[in-house]
Amino acid sequence: MPYELREHAGRHFAVLFHYALPDDAWAVELSEAVPVPAPVPATENPDVAVTYAPGAAFLVALVPDEDPNLEPTVRVYSPEDHVVPYEIMGWFMEQVADQVDRCRIAFEQGGPEAAEVSPPTR
Repeated sequence: MPYELREHAGRHFAVLFHYALPDDAWAVELSEAVPVPAPVPATENPDVAVTYAPGAAFLVALVPDEDPNLEPTVRVYSPEDHVVPYEIMGWFMEQVADQVDRCRIAFEQGGPEAAEVSPPTR
């Protein structure tokens, strides 16, 4: 599952992309990134070690890809009090907007079958 990491004010955040089959939608998840116990080589660049990975999601945007009339939604999953910096929230919403655009373009180009497009590899 592709993901992106970003550091802000000493905290690490992750945006993870995956297909949520029960929802027939792409899920774009925001979490606080957690340290990886033993750094591993990045798949796209083996010379770079991955030291953080996505943690438990506390915001999940669901982007439907089979019906362009369904609106994307954002769910909050957080029993704890998470403070999300404005810059990180903007970054997350940009990722969601990009996924919405990809799904809508794919749907317009070929219907629901073509709309099953994955996010770009990060």
